[in-house]
Amino acid sequence: MKNIYKIMAVLLLLVFSSCSESFLEKLPKDQLTVSTTFTTNANFETYAWSLYANILPGYWDFAPILREMGSDLMVNNAGTVGHELLWQRKTVPSSSGLWNNSYVNIRRANLMLDNIENSQLTDSEKDHWRGVGLFFRAYVYVELIANYGEVPWVDRALTEADEELFGPKTPRDQLAQNILNDLTEAESLISPSGNGDNTVNTDVVRALISRFGLYEGTWRKYHGLGGEATYLQASVDAGAKLIAAHPELHPNYDEVFNSESLQGVQGVLLYKAYEFGILNGRWSHYNRSSIGHRDLTKKAVDQYLCLDGQTIHTSPLFDGEQDAYDEFRNRDHRLYFNTPPPFRVDTGGRNQLTWEYDSDPKSREYIDLMATLSDDEHKTLPTINWRGLVVRTSPHFRKFNEGHGFNVTYTGYAFYKFSNKISRLQNRDSHDAPTFRMGEVFLNYAEAMYELGQFTQEVADKTINKLRARGAVAPLDLANIPNDPTRDADVAPELWEIRRERGIEFLAEGLGRVFDIKRWKKLVEYGDDEKLGRWVKNADYGNNLPIQGGASEGYVSPWGVPPGVPEHYYLEPIPSDQIVLNPELTQNSGWE
Repeated sequence: MKNIYKIMAVLLLLVFSSCSESFLEKLPKDQLTVSTTFTTNANFETYAWSLYANILPGYWDFAPILREMGSDLMVNNAGTVGHELLWQRKTVPSSSGLWNNSYVNIRRANLMLDNIENSQLTDSEKDHWRGVGLFFRAYVYVELIANYGEVPWVDRALTEADEELFGPKTPRDQLAQNILNDLTEAESLISPSGNGDNTVNTDVVRALISRFGLYEGTWRKYHGLGGEATYLQASVDAGAKLIAAHPELHPNYDEVFNSESLQGVQGVLLYKAYEFGILNGRWSHYNRSSIGHRDLTKKAVDQYLCLDGQTIHTSPLFDGEQDAYDEFRNRDHRLYFNTPPPFRVDTGGRNQLTWEYDSDPKSREYIDLMATLSDDEHKTLPTINWRGLVVRTSPHFRKFNEGHGFNVTYTGYAFYKFSNKISRLQNRDSHDAPTFRMGEVFLNYAEAMYELGQFTQEVADKTINKLRARGAVAPLDLANIPNDPTRDADVAPELWEIRRERGIEFLAEGLGRVFDIKRWKKLVEYGDDEKLGRWVKNADYGNNLPIQGGASEGYVSPWGVPPGVPEHYYLEPIPSDQIVLNPELTQNSGWE
């Protein structure tokens, strides 16, 4: 067993998943009640596992990845139309699990907070569990403010008689300040070591401050709200403390996402632990199956630099994009861990478990390279599906699948960041999922420092350049930044490089790219870009692929040019059932 986090999370999922948010009040008095649940330190510890299990994301819920399909870097490779965010198909939902589950989880946190003072805890134990409760409440509100902008703030467990059940939205200024207040108080109260390995501690609280401070600060700056300095400084302060304590990264990027155990892995601050047959994930299974439906776009692939730190437009190491093998040569190694490099093998027939090298020596270039970068539990080539059936070639197009329909792609850049060979059973993944890691903190710190006018070579060296080193890429030299012809003219070269690293490092983690382009106020501008794939000669694929402009050769274009994103799409619509239940709630602008 990896640790108690997982075991207790599983047990509490079983106990709590069938109960309503008011389960403590509704059970008989001789069973679970407020007075018996919130007494000793052990009781609080047990209750807290329900917060871990229900609030923190992991490798089961697909919502974080799915929303990334609305970004400029990812595309759904199934269906007949593009993402609703980009094709003006979003509507006001009648109800929303995001909204409902968020307030259920806020209530869970508030129940614990409300019952600390009258418990049998010592003063130091009270401080710690108050810090834990504040952290989890803030975590939920960070998600809510990013999606809806303004929502009702609730700081205690309400009853049916409370007027606050039908209160208005809390203004963003107050809501954001409340979140920051919760987090700064939690930082001052929580035990530096948490309540054991892989639990919320001071470092984890600071990681959330780093995330929220950057998000709120840049939203305020680019959306013209003002007051951004407070949040950017909070992000910088938290990031500086974390970087001083955790200055180095685990050297293998892929192992951060595809390790059977993340216990003790350098730079991982908190993770959701999985155990085969006890608590299973499913992201690797989906990355290795015909129902994964996730692709990178050409724009995503073009972000990856060559090994000399130059762009594909400026580096002498880049051999061109009209041949798949040339396109991948001498590139940031993180590219090879996010989409399969090109290869071809001979399986001797359809749907085989074994393979031989193709007769053309060219076909094994990246098979040999990946053997030096990875191992057979991770990302050696050729790729396989969840049953172990060998994929014969990459790229492997959905509309020209060469005899087997699994692990297919529309753009030619199949997504397989979370693919591994640790478990080869359907929906039975057992690798751990990072929740907070220093790779994010490094980039949050770099960006917040830039926004405060304090980004220097020293900052770049202890943040971005450590991430680049993990991809075997030359460091960023602020005095000699390559001229990227694709750079957004509104974005300074230094900031462009920071944003490039975010797109590469966090691809499809759900942190995520959609939230980034929203806070930068670039959703409308980037939203009408045509999502493109590889350059191909259509005749090589039976003239079955959709090519940009209907040409015989060029970039694959699954959906064509989107119609453009309306301004009000920056915020999600409030579900209509909530407005019916609470007439004090007003709909977000543009969704009325």
